[in-house]
Amino acid sequence: MLEDDFGREVSGVRVSLTDRCNFDCVYCHNEGLGDTRGPMDPRDDEMTADEVVRFLEVAREFGVGKVKFTGGEPMLRQDLEEIIRRTPDEMEVSLTTNGTFLPGRAEDLVDAGLERVNVSQDALDPEAFAEVTQSGAYDAVMEGVEAGLDAGLDPVKLNMVVFEHTAGYVEEMVEHVAENDGLQLQLIQYMPELTGKPEWNIDIQRVHDWLADIADEVETRDMHNRNRYWVGGTADEESSGMVEIVDPVENAQFCANCHRVRVTHEGYLKGCLNRNDDLRSMGEMTKDEIRETFRETVENRVPYYGEYMVKGDDGEWEINDEYVNNVEV
Repeated sequence: MLEDDFGREVSGVRVSLTDRCNFDCVYCHNEGLGDTRGPMDPRDDEMTADEVVRFLEVAREFGVGKVKFTGGEPMLRQDLEEIIRRTPDEMEVSLTTNGTFLPGRAEDLVDAGLERVNVSQDALDPEAFAEVTQSGAYDAVMEGVEAGLDAGLDPVKLNMVVFEHTAGYVEEMVEHVAENDGLQLQLIQYMPELTGKPEWNIDIQRVHDWLADIADEVETRDMHNRNRYWVGGTADEESSGMVEIVDPVENAQFCANCHRVRVTHEGYLKGCLNRNDDLRSMGEMTKDEIRETFRETVENRVPYYGEYMVKGDDGEWEINDEYVNNVEV
């Protein structure tokens, strides 16, 4: 397993299969690339199934044991089942989706080897959901969650980005997962430096404090130093609901425990969600090229907050030129 200069082993990869999406969520940063989405038709710049699988075979050589497929909306790829089926058997396969295409495909995805799924679900009210996602697909998402559970993807983890537009719905969402078997909730801190709307930010610590007050059990995970809150029972009780907060902003421990690199839909490796100055093309994607590019990406990973990025006099995050100039990137 490859290790970067900060002692972090790379045990997982996050692979974007497309930047196309049938939603237009107001907080979307498109895997750190910005809002580059275009027409819904397949695009020539997307990696082919062969290219995706070739990369995963190389990643597996380096001990990578997990892959998460993302987008855009990865289920717009009609060859998604093929890609999952051809993923190395030793790799755990998960998917992040808006859920609208899970009805009718969930069983085939599980048969192909899908083990876990995250479904974006930012509100339980159809009007609020439509405001955030710019779509009228609320019922389809709810059906998709049920389809995932019926297909054996238990638990289904709901992803909710917490910011000004959704903060008022957190309590209802927590109650929802506590009352419904098979659901878990992942509250994701809003990242203003990627979306350009700092006025939408909220203090995520208030959410931590509230959950700590109502939780029956609190667990801290090694991965990213995340807190898990068990509501309506303890971790040992099947009827309890698990809520996890993903809060990377200004969180040095989060970055210190990051063991994942990313691949864009165009086949560029990147060491961090928040960086696009380190994009490395896998060229024509021969295995030798991928091996070398993968090594380079891992070698050049940097910690994000506090070294690579610092706050300027205006309070905004900016690249730390002194750090960049003194480290070979």
